[in-house]
Amino acid sequence: MPQAVVSARALSKSFPTKHVLHDISVEVEPGDIVGVLGKNGAGKTTLLELLLGFSIPTSGSAEIFGERSTDLSAAAKKRIAFVAQQDELIEIFTGAQHLALTAAFYDQWDHALVERLSREWEVPLTRRVQTLSVGERQKLSLLLALGAHPELLVLDEPVASLDPIARRQFITEIVDRARGAQSTVLFSSHIVSDLERAANKVWIVKDGRLAWAGDLDALKESVVRLHIHGRRALPRDLRVPDALTSRIDGTRATVAATHWTSERTAAVAAHLDADLEVESLALEDIFLELHR
Repeated sequence: MPQAVVSARALSKSFPTKHVLHDISVEVEPGDIVGVLGKNGAGKTTLLELLLGFSIPTSGSAEIFGERSTDLSAAAKKRIAFVAQQDELIEIFTGAQHLALTAAFYDQWDHALVERLSREWEVPLTRRVQTLSVGERQKLSLLLALGAHPELLVLDEPVASLDPIARRQFITEIVDRARGAQSTVLFSSHIVSDLERAANKVWIVKDGRLAWAGDLDALKESVVRLHIHGRRALPRDLRVPDALTSRIDGTRATVAATHWTSERTAAVAAHLDADLEVESLALEDIFLELHR
C-alpha cells in the first residue's frame, strides 16, 4: 500500500478551560479528497492546524509524508499548500505582484495554470489587495496555493465567499487535480453540497470527536431514514438498532438510523409487525440527523 499522505494517532487538544479534540485517528491516502464537516466550534480548524503542525497536540501525534507535523523538513513544506479562512495577503501588493513573489520560491511554478485560472475566475490582478472584495481575495489565495502544484492541498473554508459559479469552477479544478493522485486535498466547508460534489471521503467532527471518518459512499449507505407503517399502534420504544432519532405517531413512525443493513430491515419489520420503507439520504440530511 502507498504511504499515507497524512496520518494522525490518538490526536487530542485541550486548553485550560476547554477540551477541543479527543482521540482523533485518521489517514489520508494519495489522491483522496477529504471533506471535513462540523458545526461552528466543533474543532475543524483546530484539527487542520494540528495535522499541519501549526499547533502542538496535548497528546497523540500527526505526520505528513511520514514526517512528524511539528518538525517538517523544508522539502516536505514545499510539497504542501494551505489556504486559511482569513487570508494573509499583503495589502499594498497587486495580485500580479503577489503571484510573482510566490512563484520565485518554486522551480516548477505553473504560470500557464495560474494565467488560465485567473482569467476564468476573473481575478483582477492589476489591483492592490486592499481594494479587492472578500471573494476576489479568496480567489487570489487559491491561485497562490494552486500555482505550485502542491502534493497536499489543505483548505479551511476555501469557498465561503465565492458565488455559486466560482465555487463550481473551483470544485471542478480540485477534482481534476486529485484525479490520478496528482494531488491530495483536505478541506473543510459549511457548504455541504460542495463537499458532496467533490469529496470521496468525509470526516464529521461532532463535539470534538469523529462521528464519521471514511468513504462518502459508505456513509450514505450506512445512514438511512426509516418510514414505519405499523398494523397496530407502535410501542413507545421501537428498539431500532443504532437509532439516531425517532418520531412516533400512532401506527406510523420515522426513524433515522446508522449502520443499516437489509437484514435489519427484515428483523425490525417482523419485530414491529410493520412495513418498512428505507429512504437513502443526501449528505446534508445525514449531517443534520447526526446533530439532532
